Amino acid sequence: MTGTPTDFITRLKATLPTNWFADTTPILDGLLAGLANLWTSIFALLQFTRLQTRLATATDGYLDAISMDFLGAALPRHTAEPDSAYRNRIHRELLRERNTRLALSSVLTDLTGRPPVIFEPGRPADTGAWGGPLGYGLSGGWGSLALPFQCFVTAFRAQGSGISLVSGWVQSAGGYGQGALTYASLDMIQGAITDSDLDAAIARVMPVSTVAWTRISN
Repeated sequence: MTGTPTDFITRLKATLPTNWFADTTPILDGLLAGLANLWTSIFALLQFTRLQTRLATATDGYLDAISMDFLGAALPRHTAEPDSAYRNRIHRELLRERNTRLALSSVLTDLTGRPPVIFEPGRPADTGAWGGPLGYGLSGGWGSLALPFQCFVTAFRAQGSGISLVSGWVQSAGGYGQGALTYASLDMIQGAITDSDLDAAIARVMPVSTVAWTRISN
């Protein structure tokens, strides 16, 4: 196999004159093995380094470095998030559509798994119109051309599964098989999406000089 000590010893021997040594060369083999072991380590390091230069193959902290290089501090790794999930999020963010209604909807859906409600007061499809499918007393909302380049967004928090190994309030007493008791906060939820994360995501995809009036709901 390429890059193994045996491979390097074979390559080195192939460069030496055939008549210089006997058929059995333990001293020469020992000398060449020292060089081969060193070069095997260097070859493995080069192979590892090559993997870390591409998003598709980078691992561990190198994946975090790629995210920082391209996205700054906008997309940190979630607590205990595996490389595969983080890699998919980085890839999605690098190719994300921006400056459109679809971009706003998709970024929030990706974060929480729940599509937001978006209302543009200057968009007839949202407000309805007389004689149209949406109108007075029906679905829709009051429109206004006095609010150009603005929209109202209702973003929904992710439906979390609680804090691992901790009992819920008034659910059970702490004890064997019952879960521990502790004072907890949202920061303890692995991979939790905070309200600040939602606000930052909206800001990343909204066009310049526009306003998204945001409400965050459960």
